[in-house]
Amino acid sequence: MNKKTLTMVVNGKTVEKMVEPGDTLLDVLREELGLKGVKKGCGKGECGACTIIMNGKAVNSCIVPAMQAVGAEIQTIEGLSNGNGLHPLQQTFIDCGAIQCGFCTPGMIMSSKALLDKNLKPTKEEIKQALAGNVCRCTGFVKIEEAVEKAAEILKNGK
Repeated sequence: MNKKTLTMVVNGKTVEKMVEPGDTLLDVLREELGLKGVKKGCGKGECGACTIIMNGKAVNSCIVPAMQAVGAEIQTIEGLSNGNGLHPLQQTFIDCGAIQCGFCTPGMIMSSKALLDKNLKPTKEEIKQALAGNVCRCTGFVKIEEAVEKAAEILKNGK
């Protein structure tokens, strides 16, 4: 048995899991921790469905070896709500009609959050760049970009 101990902070809680050398961070988050908002899409880091925030950066969890997350701070879509309602990004995605089938939505929101954590006044080009690694097959990105702009306004104004 080659399992190793992985300790990390996920959505504000310290977790410890035994993982195999070949496990990805996606495997641990979905299968070991039950965080089903982290989607498995392409498995190659190309679609963005598995996007999470790791140490402040949006990353594709399907291509991150689990043991690279030792000591990391991880945030998933499940960790956005503060218990008093949806995060502004979650709400604006609903309000702006930026959700179709919903498969890509968690990854889109996490990529958007990583952007807004660093920049509450993103240009349209910066929003497009932040979402460049996320694929939506249902619709164009217009409503998604509108949702990010609206969330930025809300967060900037502290509402």
